Amino acid sequence: MGYKPEDIRSIAIVAHGGAGKTSLTEAMLFDTGVINRLGSVENGNTVTDFGSEEQKRQISISTALANVEYGGKTIFMMDVPGYADFLGEMRSAMRVADSSLMVVSAVDGVEVQTGKAWEFAEDFGTPVAFFVNKMDRDNADYQRTVEDIREQLSKKAHSFFLPIGQESEFKGLIDVLREKAYIYKGDGSKDFDEVPVPADLKDTMNVQRGQLVENIVEEDDDMMMRYLDGEEIPLEEMWPLLRKAISERKIFPILPGSATANVGIMQLLGVIADELPSPLETRSRMAVDGEEEVEMSPDPSGPFSALCFKVMVDPYVGKLSFIRVNSGTLTSDQMIYNVNRQEEERISGFKIMQGKDGKDVKELTVGMIVAIPKLQSTRVGDTLSVKGATAVFPPIKFPLPVYSIAVDAKSRADEDKLSTAMHKMLEEDPILKFEKNAETGDNVLSGMGNLHLDIVLSRIKERYGVELEVRTPEVPYRETIRKTAKAQGKHKKQTGGHGQYGDVHIEFSPLPTGEGFVFEDKIVGGAVPKQYIPAVEKGLKEALDKGVLAGFRTVDFKATLVFGSYHDVDSSEMAFKTAAHLAFKKGISEANPVLLEPVMNVEVTVADDYLGDVMGDMNTRRGRIMGVDSMGRLQIVKAQVPLAEMFQYAIQLRSMTSGRGNFTMSYSHYDPVPEEISKKVIARRQSETEEE
Repeated sequence: MGYKPEDIRSIAIVAHGGAGKTSLTEAMLFDTGVINRLGSVENGNTVTDFGSEEQKRQISISTALANVEYGGKTIFMMDVPGYADFLGEMRSAMRVADSSLMVVSAVDGVEVQTGKAWEFAEDFGTPVAFFVNKMDRDNADYQRTVEDIREQLSKKAHSFFLPIGQESEFKGLIDVLREKAYIYKGDGSKDFDEVPVPADLKDTMNVQRGQLVENIVEEDDDMMMRYLDGEEIPLEEMWPLLRKAISERKIFPILPGSATANVGIMQLLGVIADELPSPLETRSRMAVDGEEEVEMSPDPSGPFSALCFKVMVDPYVGKLSFIRVNSGTLTSDQMIYNVNRQEEERISGFKIMQGKDGKDVKELTVGMIVAIPKLQSTRVGDTLSVKGATAVFPPIKFPLPVYSIAVDAKSRADEDKLSTAMHKMLEEDPILKFEKNAETGDNVLSGMGNLHLDIVLSRIKERYGVELEVRTPEVPYRETIRKTAKAQGKHKKQTGGHGQYGDVHIEFSPLPTGEGFVFEDKIVGGAVPKQYIPAVEKGLKEALDKGVLAGFRTVDFKATLVFGSYHDVDSSEMAFKTAAHLAFKKGISEANPVLLEPVMNVEVTVADDYLGDVMGDMNTRRGRIMGVDSMGRLQIVKAQVPLAEMFQYAIQLRSMTSGRGNFTMSYSHYDPVPEEISKKVIARRQSETEEE
């Protein structure tokens, strides 16, 4: 069957971890007849949590695709992980979806990752609908959750449906606009009866309906006048305005339900199919062509363009590139062109994914989200089009990694395979960083948290047979000097034949932070011949990599060559290099050397309840609090903290805030290390050197 853009809906199902996204996806698949029994996360048999790690840990790790047909519409759904470690998955799925469905627990309300999802929706200008899940659980409170959404996220969020009962009494919904009530059978099926609105809920419904209608008619001056004159506006007249207001983010629908009890899912499907925008009505996708920004209009007859937002290596199928079609159409017998890499590739087919299973389709059109197997050159963020195209979509901006480990191969064979395995992992997961730290020699693997990196390491072992040992990375300390000192370095060696002779007098003086190393030649009268002066500078550059205190790089100093002597026969470049080494050791030792450590800018986002704990903990980490900003019930603590204190912070913050805190971290500057810590670092380095 051919897909029509006007009948397509695409939604990213996003939430804080544990709010019930996967259960909700499962319920939508069940109620539309795609599956004939309701799987559960606990039993590891849901359609979208199909990875072995997901089943083992009972959480979503990777965005999974599913699709259903409802009300004549095809709904492409993305079940997106909600844990902070997988924030990149959330950002890339929300970048391509036409709408976001935010699942909020009726027990826990708006949590940290809900706030992150909201931020991303604002970044991308995406329409949002809220599903208040777990209405059947103890301590579920719909009104409190709605107030939470309105207070923390947007006052434009409105209840389109109201619950009938809550906790164990939750049994149905009231449709506010249609003034109807639906009572579910309560047997886990999708079946419900339409009944009159319960008398005790009529007033609440009328108040809610009045507010909602007012917001809708505001979109049209004539309709607004009729409404103010007391006219009852028919629903079918308001409908186009309502859809437009949702598409333009002027209204955000909220509805209650329970994914595991299968209550309210049919109403949710109705909202998605009837009220959320098609790809033809959603925001324009901007691309860059040379220096110019161009609008890629969602026109099926325009030139084909798509964005790759995810790459997955499937053990059976191989590499799958997930794309969202932004304009035009393409058939599977055509070639596809990667604009970023300027490479054309043959297509083996397009797959509409249902969890891990794919259904082949022959033609793509605007709004479809599909996987293409075996594309060699395509990476996450690449623009795919047809040959001759030059416009590219901006890359997906991923959050910066906040947790690092050093990895060492267990054997020489593992070492040889390590870079290939890491290259493949980086292709699949653009947040991962892997680099050799030039200052410490460590192979540093960085990601969003210990869970993220645990999963990466287990995939590397499972897929590529590479075993890695893990430890905390070395801090790239540096050394500098506090005062000026002058030293002579004299290298004189007499052996049979030519001897060695080099003699330099160098003045070492401190420079402002960030200046690095500066060399100045102040030789007069040829005390050191011109041809040997580059060797002196080279000798100093070699020496500064191994500082005098603890063997760390020495920075922010000036070395001025002021005097020296030479021998007509025995002097050489090598002799002057060695003399510079000797002068460095002696001079820097006498110039009050100190150890420096990297200091990071850290921003921690937590709920009010944890603010005191987080700030107290920052003080124990030698952190300086720079300020606290508020965002609804969330607090953002800004601090500067030494890197040495931050290696385990991702784990500790999670345990301190029951998983409800997250943070970002970026490099700020180097600061002197306090004396008692400096002594410990120097002693440790000296004992390591002796052991070697």
